[in-house]
Amino acid sequence: MPITTYTELKSAVADWLLRDDLTAVLPSFISLAEAGLNRQARHWRMERRSTATLDSQYSALPADFLQPIRLSLTSGTTFELELASQADIVDMRSLAANNTGRPRYYALTAGEIEVFPTPGDNYTLELAYVARVPALSDSNAGNWLLTYYPDAYLYGTLLQAAPYLKDDERVGLWKSMYDGAVAGIIADGERAKFGGSGLRVKIRSY
Repeated sequence: MPITTYTELKSAVADWLLRDDLTAVLPSFISLAEAGLNRQARHWRMERRSTATLDSQYSALPADFLQPIRLSLTSGTTFELELASQADIVDMRSLAANNTGRPRYYALTAGEIEVFPTPGDNYTLELAYVARVPALSDSNAGNWLLTYYPDAYLYGTLLQAAPYLKDDERVGLWKSMYDGAVAGIIADGERAKFGGSGLRVKIRSY
């Protein structure tokens, strides 16, 4: 049977497990599989871009944020912010006596973007980031991952069901198939982004 919707995924998992008494726990297995996929899989379809006005030391991250790709100021001449540690940000702020200016560095602090120097004006911040895969539910029957990689969802969910079932001898097979599906997602994403002409090496002169 095809696996194109949340309902079809739940039915497929029940069929593979040869169980018809897991209706109440199948959503939990799927949610746990999604958590694993968000940690392990990377694909260009997970990339998002967000813009905001940067006018303070701290700015909120998008709700679906997983990890940053690039932060840039696009007010005037585009300028890419440089990642710094929280300790370095504190040191630079101390040495600069908390003076304001055009931000040059950023750190992720307590779930927010912290920049240094603190903006002395309003700037447009562009954030390119890796986003969580939209979670499946009764109100969200599908997403790109289920459309293109239903095997990753299936084997990931079967793996999460294994501890609940305690002694399913097929867990080794499911783990192998799941690892292969995740590797395929990553490889497909890299081929799509870099398979045309390859990366160009930029050599700077000094």
